[in-house]
Amino acid sequence: MTVDVSNETVLLERERHVAWVTLNRPERLNAMNDAMLDELEAVLADLAASDNRVVVIRGAGRAFSAGYDVAADSAEVGYAAERTPVEDRDRLVSNIERFTQVWRHPQPVIAAVHGYCVAGATQLASLADITIVSDDATIMASPALPLGGGYLSPLWVHLVGPKRAKLMSFDAGRKISGKQAAEWGWAAESVPPELFDEHVARTAHSIARTPAPLLRLKKEAINRAAELQGLLTYARMGAETDALLHLTPEVQAYQESIKTYGLKGAIARFNAEDAP
Repeated sequence: MTVDVSNETVLLERERHVAWVTLNRPERLNAMNDAMLDELEAVLADLAASDNRVVVIRGAGRAFSAGYDVAADSAEVGYAAERTPVEDRDRLVSNIERFTQVWRHPQPVIAAVHGYCVAGATQLASLADITIVSDDATIMASPALPLGGGYLSPLWVHLVGPKRAKLMSFDAGRKISGKQAAEWGWAAESVPPELFDEHVARTAHSIARTPAPLLRLKKEAINRAAELQGLLTYARMGAETDALLHLTPEVQAYQESIKTYGLKGAIARFNAEDAP
């Protein structure tokens, strides 16, 4: 395996016809900030123009990704109140468009999910062509604080159905294991952690035996069926709801709580409010 590109937050390595794209902010559980999203977009654009056949997106360290970076020192918390509703909506839609780049990528994209996959990271995994999870992965459709709504859950609907999508959305911080995610249909398959890396690599190289033009047209055919069911439309529609909720006193109070007590402290205070 050769290192092709080494950015600050996204690494690219190539192994024959397989490209390994690694989200690389392990000290923040690969939480996605603007720099990481920009670099991921650039790496995928470069790969789209290459003779590569399969892309694997994975996370460095203990997690796939903790979702959008909402820590006390992040731009998400620091500047959310300064954006107009239209600016906020446009920012949210732009994130969906970045992940639509994964959906429309000419090469099959595998999301290899271990550790934590939270909130915005589930958008990325949901728009990958194949999601493979470790049995012991922790999947959360919404963050542990109710910081918005309607933005993340629509992409769960086409995979797990509306009732399970509502369960994961309404109950802030609700978790399922990788094994359960595969049983629900959110992931293609779940693998014991000790076999995970080997299984992902074997699957990627097995797919890469098929010539690139065949893979591209196979992907387009299946994507077209999903798009006729409205996938990309309802992926975008939640941006308006989320932008509206960001203006509510309740969500602004949670953002102030993060600034005051830190993310872990704010979550602890939320969990203590009405603990069962």
